Amino acid sequence: MIQVKGTGPDLVMIHGWGMHRGVWGHIADQLSTRWRLHIVDLPGHGASHEIPLSPNLSVLAATIAAQVPDAHWLGWSMGGLIALQAAIDYPVQVKSLVLVATNPSFVTRDHWPDGVDEQVFRDFARDLKKDSQATLNRFLLLETMGSDTAKESFRRLKADLHDSREPDVQSLSAGLSILQNSDYTSMLPGIKNRALWLAGSRDKLVPPDAMRKAASLMPAGEFHCIRGAGHAPFMGHSADFIRQVEVFLCSEMTQ
Repeated sequence: MIQVKGTGPDLVMIHGWGMHRGVWGHIADQLSTRWRLHIVDLPGHGASHEIPLSPNLSVLAATIAAQVPDAHWLGWSMGGLIALQAAIDYPVQVKSLVLVATNPSFVTRDHWPDGVDEQVFRDFARDLKKDSQATLNRFLLLETMGSDTAKESFRRLKADLHDSREPDVQSLSAGLSILQNSDYTSMLPGIKNRALWLAGSRDKLVPPDAMRKAASLMPAGEFHCIRGAGHAPFMGHSADFIRQVEVFLCSEMTQ
């Protein structure tokens, strides 16, 4: 399900693993004064709870692209991978990309040392089968760890999570598979869309240097790091987050 909100140029917003569209909260409220937002609930999450999440990113990108007009796409974490795939599959329909705390390869590989050990995702997948709620909470801790607003960000993310129905285990497992197996590092030079890689300086899941490197590999990649922010830089640093998104999108429209 996709909620449409606001007026102006079109902007698609895609949440990350385990969350739902409500995570954007007041960010969406503020952006909707200048943009027409298409706020996605991924399959298996939020209002799309009854639809299983496919581990195939092309399928996910196609599902969203079929429901939105030509637009700028903003994706957080796993949502950023979906946005990248959409830019590959629909380079004209995707006007530009804002990739928030996204790693082209979340897992460390021989050619990409700027990820996390694959065992991290294996452990989450194992624990998910035992206690999905505890595993989700542990992931939220990882997302907010290091931020200078960690306690408040964790509280808000946890509250947002419980504002909607918890994702089913199948969809959570499919999402972990996406994070574990996706590798866009070799494809970045071929993505011509203008892209902003927006990092948090204290992100413990996606090193800012990984996003800086990813931006440098794209023909029209840009990088900005929000000082003091963690993996959810729109939490606790909303003013800087909104400013960077709007500066980028407005400059994109004048190109």
